[in-house]
Amino acid sequence: MTVRLFALINTGIGPVGTRRFTGRLLIALLALLLASAACAAQTQDAEYEAVAEEYVKTYLAAHPLQGTALGFHEYDGKISDYSRLALDAELSRLRRFDDRLAKFDPKNLSPRQSIDLRILQAAVKRDIFEMQDMSVFERNPMLYARAGDVNVYIKRNFAPLEDRVRSLIAIESQIPNILIAARTNLDEKLPGPFVELAIQIARGSADFLKKDLVAAVSGLKDEQLRVAFQAANRKAATALTDYAAWLEREKLPKATLDFALGEEKFRRFLAETELVDLPPGEILEIGMAQLKAEQEAFSDAAKKIDPNKPAPEVFKQIQSEHPTADKLIPDVAKDLDKIRKYVVSRRLVGLPSEIRAKVKETPQYLRATSFASMDTPGPFEKRATEAYYYVTPTEEDWPEKEKQEWLTAFNYYTSDVVSIHEVYPGHYVQFLHLNASPATKVEKIFGSYAFIEGWAHYCEKMMIDEGFGSPASSPPSEDDVKSAAKYRMAQTDEALLRLCRLCVSLKVHTQNMSIDDATKFFHDNCYYEQKPARQEAMRATFDPGYLNYTLGKLQILKLRADYKSQQGADFSLQKFHNELLSHGMPPIRLLREIMLKDQSKWDQVL
Repeated sequence: MTVRLFALINTGIGPVGTRRFTGRLLIALLALLLASAACAAQTQDAEYEAVAEEYVKTYLAAHPLQGTALGFHEYDGKISDYSRLALDAELSRLRRFDDRLAKFDPKNLSPRQSIDLRILQAAVKRDIFEMQDMSVFERNPMLYARAGDVNVYIKRNFAPLEDRVRSLIAIESQIPNILIAARTNLDEKLPGPFVELAIQIARGSADFLKKDLVAAVSGLKDEQLRVAFQAANRKAATALTDYAAWLEREKLPKATLDFALGEEKFRRFLAETELVDLPPGEILEIGMAQLKAEQEAFSDAAKKIDPNKPAPEVFKQIQSEHPTADKLIPDVAKDLDKIRKYVVSRRLVGLPSEIRAKVKETPQYLRATSFASMDTPGPFEKRATEAYYYVTPTEEDWPEKEKQEWLTAFNYYTSDVVSIHEVYPGHYVQFLHLNASPATKVEKIFGSYAFIEGWAHYCEKMMIDEGFGSPASSPPSEDDVKSAAKYRMAQTDEALLRLCRLCVSLKVHTQNMSIDDATKFFHDNCYYEQKPARQEAMRATFDPGYLNYTLGKLQILKLRADYKSQQGADFSLQKFHNELLSHGMPPIRLLREIMLKDQSKWDQVL
């Protein structure tokens, strides 16, 4: 009957009255169908939102330290349970939610909730992969050494000091139990790099508790509370020291070199967590080609500065151009303001807030592991909302030679590139957009490694490409040309490091590259000295995802090219960047779906 009525309308056959009646009937039927579909979508959205809310609550209950960092202070004073029973329950929880989320068809949800669903699925699958396929609680002793990371309680004044100390006492009192659980949960034989690093971390954590944490709460007036804190602190520090000794005595002699994921797991890791379904070999091929291109750019820039020296020597010469130790923080702050003004004047990306990130010395307790870092409040923090750009200074008791070596890393050109990455328009601007966006709770909590780090790394190249550090006058003087070349060398130097990470991660986990060969790869291809090259090689063993700095950057560049082609004359960098940053922190594959009209391009991530 419906087909016949459509035919009458389409062909114009039949009496006029019949056609009018049929048209009204079809319009009514169509309206009914649309209303029914809308109602069904709303019902599906509501069902999904209920499951997502339940997941978030159970997730934060299992990870209360993260809850506090996000700004949910009902989790203050709590710490994860690492007993075997609790870990088994956590894996069961993840699998259960993975199954529940799989029952939702993205096509039956509203566009926003369809994206939200897949962000949450990627987050769940990442945790399952780490627990099930990487066996992190059975194979990685570093997790237990870091379990009592209480930095959030001293770096942010979200509650009176007395209340935060009560939380610290509650957490520190559980650290010995966590380290007892570690002895039970860990396999008999562990990967050597994991053990070596866990020993360093455990000893560093013990030192932090005994010195930096004690200093951080020195203003505490309540004597009874002070005594309780000292007791819990002493027991926690002792437990960490004992754990390091146990690892050195029991695990280091039996350690193996079994840490590679293998090609199948690595491909699944990227497909499930970043929605990048490309063979590792193809990604490596792209990475090696990019590495060669950046090395050529590095060399070309060096020739503009001194054509008679090899590029690495030219860059060492550039590194000697740095502020004095006493001018480091003020110089970084001054240059940061210059970078911000450049972003605004060139309309490269919108700044949703006038609130500035404050440049400060890195707190003492973070200096062992931090060169420069951005510290933003959690997206749900309502009290301690300051944002700090930490820069690690030299120490007064260092020998002069060591001070000068440290300051080379803060040469004027690299320092600006790092500030671009961390603050404007990198991580801090990303944070401002996240806070200003209508992002859901899921979108604010669960982020893509490739998008978060890829955006900041992309910004380094984008800013130099857009003329930052280049002469404004024309024709440029010889000094202007050299200055621009120095900025390009600093930017490509950072790119070379991240490209080496991508290549080494893939080679270590899919081609059996050794740590020694990985160390040599960093030395030969981004010109690192032995110690930092080995540190980078060691990181590949336990953090295969550190390829995401480059993987994310390349995906953003590909998305930008496709978006520019789509927009034509309507394209602008500011429009692209604002749109890119307005959807939370999803895998970039989902941003392609949101921003590109041509569905055939959605899966073309690289």
